[in-house]
Amino acid sequence: MKKAYEKPVINPIRIGLSNKLGGKAYFSSRVRTEIDGVSIKELVEKFGSPLFVFSERKLRQQFRRLKQAFETRYPNVEFTWSYKTNYLKAICAILHQEGETAEVVSEFEYEKARRLGIPGHQIIFNGPYKPKEALRIAILEGAKINADTFEELADIEEIAKELGQKVKIGIRINMDTGIQPRWDRFGFNLESGQAEDAVKRIASSEWLELNGLHCHIGTFILEPEAYENEVKKMVNFAYHIEDNYGFKIEYLDIGGGLPSKNRLKGVYLPAEIAVPDVEEYAERITTALLENLRPGDFPKLIIEAGRAIVDEAGYLITTVYATKRLPNGFRGYILDAGVNLLFTAFWYNFKVEVDRHLHGAPEPSILYGPLCMNIDVINDVEYLPPLPRGTKLIISPVGAYNVTQWMQFIRYRPNVVLIGMNGEVDLIREAENIDDIESKERLPERLKLT
Repeated sequence: MKKAYEKPVINPIRIGLSNKLGGKAYFSSRVRTEIDGVSIKELVEKFGSPLFVFSERKLRQQFRRLKQAFETRYPNVEFTWSYKTNYLKAICAILHQEGETAEVVSEFEYEKARRLGIPGHQIIFNGPYKPKEALRIAILEGAKINADTFEELADIEEIAKELGQKVKIGIRINMDTGIQPRWDRFGFNLESGQAEDAVKRIASSEWLELNGLHCHIGTFILEPEAYENEVKKMVNFAYHIEDNYGFKIEYLDIGGGLPSKNRLKGVYLPAEIAVPDVEEYAERITTALLENLRPGDFPKLIIEAGRAIVDEAGYLITTVYATKRLPNGFRGYILDAGVNLLFTAFWYNFKVEVDRHLHGAPEPSILYGPLCMNIDVINDVEYLPPLPRGTKLIISPVGAYNVTQWMQFIRYRPNVVLIGMNGEVDLIREAENIDDIESKERLPERLKLT
């Protein structure tokens, strides 16, 4: 059988040469035939491709490591699961089994937590937009509410009056921690005096009592020192409030933002080098607390870690559908999964593994998704050997934000499975079909075609 003719292309040989940071740009031993002992072939045969796969073992390991890092250094810590990071019921249930409470930023996420069985008093309600009815339910059920605006303070006060009960609340503050960009659109700014104005507003009300401070400085924070600065400022502000307004600050919620071992675009070092270990974050945060708190005072430290726990527990299996030689000489591969499923591809250079040993020299390649849009790129430069049609790629880590930010756009969303501690495989979200997509649509009688 004659092979199809392919026009020759001359590319400079860069394979195996060290780059300026000492790394190498070659494809080496990136073969993955299984996840937690379950073969890639078996998973795809049973559940199809593309397919999200989560490892229960890795998820529990990541949380327990985070928990140990903080609890061995500080005596009063609460870990609360960030629902927006991944709100699949099975994922949330595992972390609630491990002892995490729930952190939500909408009435939708609040309802998910309650439906899963989390009582109101184990829910932290954050976010810049909290409808009044959602606030009423949260107040009645005893949730921790961190107010974000003056309007929200007024709403809570009005609800408290109607219910005839004084309401304890926290406030979200933002500050300069020495990193850019600053997340200053949420909460009350500390340096400008806005945060103290919020405290004054609460102090003027007979229906409100301030008992907590919340701050979330950003996402994928690679500078542990930023958290140290955050904690120092929060402690100092807490004592200023206690000394001048008479409120006792019972908790300091330092938010999330801890990174996973993923690699941001523009960062050339591998994640193992570029991303500090969780132990370093724990040491900086707890040392700042212990050095600045007054003797015998141990307010609750609340940590809303999401990505650092779940990201590395998630994989996406995708299949090579077609290949072509691009005008710039790169090899282009079309996959059955794109940015509709991997929204975080806009920010990360994922780890890419193949399901088999392949022959041929690696060359610069681009991984495209199946969508009819030019921005559907999973990885814009990946050194790969020739990939036959049908090759399975295993992309990781993808456990954070992808199954909450994915889109029903052009293609259906696929199956999601969980590999249990004993190797059992459970379907935790079914693939969509046309009925799922059209179930909420309504076609007026006058527009029906048949």
